[in-house]
Amino acid sequence: MKAILLFLGLGLLPIVGCSSKPAVSLINQEASLTGALPYNPLQWKVITSSVNRPSSTMSTLYGNDIAVQYARTNPEHNYPAGSVLSLVTWSQREDPHWFGARIPGAVKSVEFVTASAAYNQKPIYAYERYQDAPLKKVALTDKDAMNERMNHLLAERAAVMP
Repeated sequence: MKAILLFLGLGLLPIVGCSSKPAVSLINQEASLTGALPYNPLQWKVITSSVNRPSSTMSTLYGNDIAVQYARTNPEHNYPAGSVLSLVTWSQREDPHWFGARIPGAVKSVEFVTASAAYNQKPIYAYERYQDAPLKKVALTDKDAMNERMNHLLAERAAVMP
């Protein structure tokens, strides 16, 4: 009798343990990028990521193929022409499916640094910032703040990946 109950219990375990939610409902729609962006960085490869606990944000630095190849093979930060870096920053929220975990919430900002043809052996960089919902380009007038953000993105080191 014990064997039959054990067999029935083990047979029902997969059925009871399955979620009735469709897989689509498990996709984090809140973290998606909406708006008029020049590129979709979520289709690029990750260079590095970080968490800022005091501000409850998480960021991922993405790069197009040229930028990723350069970041993973060079310790310098002189990205070649054609490189595009993008830092996507999200607010953090509790993961409803995993106790104690934190996942991306609403997008706070998306920043781009684009490298173009070099002048006097130095690449020329352009910086753009998008924020709000849906994402819109922000008109930046503070050149020092722009240069500081651009230099911050360019100085990020690629994470070591297996």
